[in-house]
Amino acid sequence: MSTIRLLVGLGNPGPEYSQTRHNAGFWLVEEFARRYNLSMQPETKFFGHTARLQKGAWDLRLLEPMTFMNKSGKAVGALANFFKIKPEEILVAYDELDLPPGVAKFKTGGGSGGHNGIKDMIAALGSPDFHRLRIGIGHPGHKSKVTGYVLGKAPAQDQHLMDDTIAHACNSIELLLDQDMRAAQQQLHSFKAQSES
Repeated sequence: MSTIRLLVGLGNPGPEYSQTRHNAGFWLVEEFARRYNLSMQPETKFFGHTARLQKGAWDLRLLEPMTFMNKSGKAVGALANFFKIKPEEILVAYDELDLPPGVAKFKTGGGSGGHNGIKDMIAALGSPDFHRLRIGIGHPGHKSKVTGYVLGKAPAQDQHLMDDTIAHACNSIELLLDQDMRAAQQQLHSFKAQSES
């Protein structure tokens, strides 16, 4: 059985960002919380919104850092230190430019891939060994367009694919909690989101 104790979703706080691609991690945590009727509560000492899910053998904390993306590690580090949660017990969901909408992949460890939220988490935790859930948002085609792209809203078709993928990724997280990363990866990596006909 997996020992994931903390599920983090990365994003930016505030209504002006809530529908932007960079908030895909928030969308995932909110979807997961919704399934279990959890409400994310502000917790100032962890610089974010948190909830706790205790179900059977699961004891999982959920976290949305409210520090803005580039300082995500501040919130994750504060909560992980307080509850003595090791990097390998953390799963973080975030937007991934290198995957198309409709695709999500698990990954463990490695570099930040240029993602500022992940970069800050590695620095705060002193380790890259946490698990990642990369939610595809697609790429605008040129580096110079990335900032505007991640902070922009996706067209309806892409949003539908991302929502579909996030729902499926939540199923895979449940499998991860019940079984292990291998089972969760097999389920998630074979998934193909359906576009609206």
